[in-house]
Amino acid sequence: MVKSTRLALAVLVGLFAAPAFAEDVPTLTIYTYDGFAAEWGPGPGLKAGFEATCGCVVEWVAADSSIGTLRRVQLEGDTTEADIIVGLDTAISGEARATGLFADHGLDLSGLKLPEPWTDAQFVPFDYAHFAFVYDTDTVATPPTSFEELIALPDNFKIVVQDPRSATPGLGLVLWIAAAYGDRAPEIWAGLKPHILTVTREWSESYNLFLEGEADMALSYSTSPAYHIIAEGDDTIHAAMFEEGHLAQTEVAGILKSSEHQELARQFLAYLASVDGQKVIPSTNWMFPVVDLGADIDPAFATLPQPEKTLVLSDEEIAANSQRWIDEMLAAVQ
Repeated sequence: MVKSTRLALAVLVGLFAAPAFAEDVPTLTIYTYDGFAAEWGPGPGLKAGFEATCGCVVEWVAADSSIGTLRRVQLEGDTTEADIIVGLDTAISGEARATGLFADHGLDLSGLKLPEPWTDAQFVPFDYAHFAFVYDTDTVATPPTSFEELIALPDNFKIVVQDPRSATPGLGLVLWIAAAYGDRAPEIWAGLKPHILTVTREWSESYNLFLEGEADMALSYSTSPAYHIIAEGDDTIHAAMFEEGHLAQTEVAGILKSSEHQELARQFLAYLASVDGQKVIPSTNWMFPVVDLGADIDPAFATLPQPEKTLVLSDEEIAANSQRWIDEMLAAVQ
């Protein structure tokens, strides 16, 4: 009888203690795009690595794109459950900053390795690559080396690109052409029109069309070939280097001012940009890390060509002109 009473009391204590313990463990809610949170993406590894030291739970909430994460937070405003957004990029970080929803990160990022020095007070970079068209050497022996050379090819040479209103690579292409050609951008788009097989909503749709042989080249990243080399043992996929230079995409993360876990969020961003966090990125998100990983990065990344020239647009230029550049693109290709 005594043993039964003690057992019953122990069970009751456990039942009452469990919720209290659960409440003591904070949940860090992070909005990101679906590929980042997927089981094959960097999300699971980053979650496991940070949870091992933070005394918290990381919860990923995925949208169909990084632009979608920003739109969701804009709609939710101060009521958002998100503590952090991971996966915005430098093409839309200016727009994100202008919402007033993001807090300063307060981190020293002077030791990062990027195409340009990093000085942003609100967004922390975690990977980068240059926008590029990829091709298969089995079907394209001599790729074009510029947009103008691409335009001069026969009309049956097809490319697939993404919609700049829904996909960050699509927006990146608009900015790339604007940075390279300025006022001549509408002329370049008009020349590209006969070559565009389709404009897809998301990157994955167009890349699959390319892999299925429906198009000769797809808009992607200079690091995309690393996936095929490492994951598939296939070295036939290459990125074409263009003489006019390439625009870099740097992906970033930012803390929402409305977060109740400001310090924990800063700790996560510090981890994301640390060597331990960065080890997860290259072979899951297939981008370059923002720190020097030395022997901890697959040697395939060292074989990837880098553009001789990196094109740059300021936040102010993007904010002032991106809608006009998008409209010019849509008017030219539709």
